[in-house]
This record gives sequence, structure tokens and C-alpha cells, in this order.
Amino acid sequence: MTAATSKRCLQIVVAVLALVPVSAGLAGVILGPSAFADAAEWPVDLDSHLRYLSGIFLAVGIGFWTTVPAIERKTALFRLAATAVVIGGLARLLSLVLHGAPSAPHVAGLGLELVVVPLLAVWQGRVARAAS
Repeated sequence: MTAATSKRCLQIVVAVLALVPVSAGLAGVILGPSAFADAAEWPVDLDSHLRYLSGIFLAVGIGFWTTVPAIERKTALFRLAATAVVIGGLARLLSLVLHGAPSAPHVAGLGLELVVVPLLAVWQGRVARAAS
């Protein structure tokens, strides 16, 4: 694969995968905990915390999108966003260890956070090196 093709493929993959944190973040901001589970009522502190974290999740997705146009020159931002996602994935993994497996979408998220995003960071580094 040529350097240009690799860059274009990475841009497409990142643009598409960033839909996950953007859509989940928006859902959490707008709908609160009810976006993810049904309950008659949520504690106010849980609602507040989940909406706050959803806003951060939304911002991470937007951050990834901002790297797409010049992805070969956005290594620092890409790695910062990737690091945030991996740390979140480690927190999700701790929950899995302490409380058991969550629903399938959350397990899929764990795979994205701890496998796919680190691989994307490696790929982005290769694209950046090839461009310099």
C-alpha cells in the first residue's frame, strides 16, 4: 500500500469510527442515563456525572474528527485522544473485573478502546513518519 493510500484509508477509518464516541456522547448528553438503560428514576448525581462524561466522550470524538484533514501532522492531538480512550477502556475493564461483563455494546466498546484505538495510533504514527 502506498503512503497516500495508507493515509486516505486511515482518514476514512478514523472519520467513521469517531461516529461511535460522537453518537454515544450526544445520546448521553441529551438523554442522560436513560440512553443506556431503563429505570423509573435516576439519582441526580448519577445523571449529572453521566452527562458530564458523555460531554467528554463527545469532545474526544470531535477531537478525532479534527485530526482527519491533516492526519499526518496531528500526531500529538491524535495520541492525546487515543490515550484518553485507552484510559477509559482500562476503567471499563476494571468494571468488568469487579462486576462482570456488561452488555454487548459495552464489550464491543472495550475492544475498540483497548485494541482498535492503540492500533490506529500505531498506524497514524506510520502515516506521519511516511509524510515527513
